[in-house]
Amino acid sequence: MTIDKLQELSFEDFIKIVPSRQRRSFKRGLSKEQAKLINDSNSKPDKVMRTHRREMIIIPQFVGRTFSVHNGRAFVNLEIMPEMIGLYFGELAPTRTSPTHTGPGVGATKSSKFMPLK
Repeated sequence: MTIDKLQELSFEDFIKIVPSRQRRSFKRGLSKEQAKLINDSNSKPDKVMRTHRREMIIIPQFVGRTFSVHNGRAFVNLEIMPEMIGLYFGELAPTRTSPTHTGPGVGATKSSKFMPLK
């Protein structure tokens, strides 16, 4: 389905085509914060929306907008693409990063005390 057709769908019709996990979340109803986020994004399309709502599901009306989603430490900017429809914000803003280890420093081992400084 194209993005134009998805944006023309009513909310009830969109709910029918998303996976079951998202469908159950929508059927339980939107929280006040989620409804406010949708209304604010419709009224201010060019503004970057900052949110802590990692459980918000990306709907077709969000395509082309930028959201800053909190990952527990900082806000991660997300430019919403058509492929992201139906995903949660939390899936796209990782909370953990893989550590990048470098070589041992001076004093890390007994033999590294005598390594020349870089």
